[in-house]
Amino acid sequence: MKANQEKVSIFDQPYRALTIGIILAVTTVAFEGLAITTIAPNVAQHLNGLHLYGWIFSSFLLSQIVGSMIIGQQIKKQGVYPSFLLSILLFVIGITVAAASFHMPMLIAGRAFQGFGAGAMITCVYYSITLSYPDRLRTKILAAFSSAYIMPAIIGPYAAGLLAETLSWRVVFWIVLPLIGLAILLTFPSFRQLQTQVRSSLPSSHKGFSKEGFALILTFGTGLLLSGLGWITDWKGIVLTIAGIFLMIHPLRNLLPKGTFTVQKGLPATIVTRGLYVACYVATESYVVLALTEVKGLSADLAGLIVAAGALSWSTAAWLQSKLDERDRGAGRTKRVIAGTGIMIVGVVFVIASITLPGGVLGYAVISQLFTGFGIGLANPTTGAIALQHARAGEEGEVSAVIQFMDAFSPGISIGVGGALIAMSQTLQWDLFTGVLLALSLQLLFMIGSFVFSFRIQKAAATGTSI
Repeated sequence: MKANQEKVSIFDQPYRALTIGIILAVTTVAFEGLAITTIAPNVAQHLNGLHLYGWIFSSFLLSQIVGSMIIGQQIKKQGVYPSFLLSILLFVIGITVAAASFHMPMLIAGRAFQGFGAGAMITCVYYSITLSYPDRLRTKILAAFSSAYIMPAIIGPYAAGLLAETLSWRVVFWIVLPLIGLAILLTFPSFRQLQTQVRSSLPSSHKGFSKEGFALILTFGTGLLLSGLGWITDWKGIVLTIAGIFLMIHPLRNLLPKGTFTVQKGLPATIVTRGLYVACYVATESYVVLALTEVKGLSADLAGLIVAAGALSWSTAAWLQSKLDERDRGAGRTKRVIAGTGIMIVGVVFVIASITLPGGVLGYAVISQLFTGFGIGLANPTTGAIALQHARAGEEGEVSAVIQFMDAFSPGISIGVGGALIAMSQTLQWDLFTGVLLALSLQLLFMIGSFVFSFRIQKAAATGTSI
C-alpha cells in the first residue's frame, strides 16, 4: 500500500485535469514575461522612454501585489472560478493597452493591468495547489509549474526578438491573445470543478480589507521610492524617497510573517532567501538584455536566445530537484536551496563579466544564464515546498499568498532600483554602461545575501511560524 502511494503522480486521475490547467495558465503568463524581457529595450527606444526602462517591469510586478491580495480575498468570498475569469479579463485588457501604446506612460499603465491579472491568476493557481495536492506531490507540481516555462523559453525570447526586428514590437503583445483563448478553453473546467471545494474549505478572514489596504499603500509607497531614487540628485527626489520608505514600513510588517525583518529561522528566513534570489534573477534577466543590445550591440533575437538558455536550465534543474526530493523524502531540501543560491552567485559574476570584459561576450553571457537558471531551478520549487511545510494547520493559503507577494514585490523593487540607477546615471551624464553595471552589481549583493540567509531556513518551530 505504501509503495503504491509513493508512485502517485500529479498526472493521475484525481489530479490530471487541474495539473494540465495549471501548466496552461502559467505557460501563458510565462510567454508574455519572457517575451517582454527581450523586446523591452526596443520598446523603450521607440517610445523615447529609456529613462523609464525599469517601470516596464516594475509596474507589472508591483501591480501583481495588489492583484494577488485582492483576488486572494475574492476567492474566499466568490470561489476560484469567477476569480479566475476576472483575472483573465484584466490580463487581456493590459495586453491590449500595451500593444496600442503610443507613449511610455500608456505602456506602463497597460503593464500594470497585465500585472494585476497575472498576479491574480497565479494566486488562483497557488490556492489550487494548496488545497488539492498532498505534501509529497507539492514539489512535483511546483516543478511542473517551473516546467511551464519550457516551451515559452524555447520560442518566446527568440521569436519576440525576431518579430521586433522584422515587424514590430507590438506584434509580440497581440500574438499572446490566441494563447489566452486556448488557455480559457482548456483551463476553466478544472477551476469550475474546484469551485465548491474552495468555497467550503477556506477559512473566513477578518483581515481581508486590511491586507488589501496595506497592499495599496505599499504599492503607492514603493512607487514614490522608485520615482524618488530616479531623481535623487534633486531635493524633490530625496523627499519622495524618504516618504516612500516611510509608507512602506508598516504595510510590510503586516504583509510578511513575523520575524521577517530580523530573518528569524524557519519561514521568515525562507521568505527572505526566496525574495532575494528571485529579485536577483528577474532583474538580471531584464538588464542583461539591455546591456547586450544597447551596450554590446547584439540583435534582439540573439539576446533572446541567450535568455532562453537560462530558462531551459531552470526547467532542467526543477526536474532534477523533484527527483532528488522524491529520493530523500524532502530531507535534503535545505541543502538544495544553499546549493542553488551558491550556483546563482557564480552566474551573476559571469553576467557582469559579459559586459565588462573586452572579449567573449557571447560565451560569458550564455554561461551566466546557464548558471543562474540552474540555480533558481534548484532552489525555487524547494523553497515553495519548505514554506508550505512551515505553515500551521489552516494557514497554508496565507503562506501561499506570502510566496506570491514576495515573488512580485522583491523583483519589482530590484528592477525599479536598477532603473533608478540608470535614470540617475543619465541625469549625471554618465553613459548607459555605467548605469547597467551599477544595476547588475546590486543584484550580486542581493544574491550574496540570499546565500547567507539560506543557512537559516532549516529550523522552524514544531507548530509552524505565525503569519
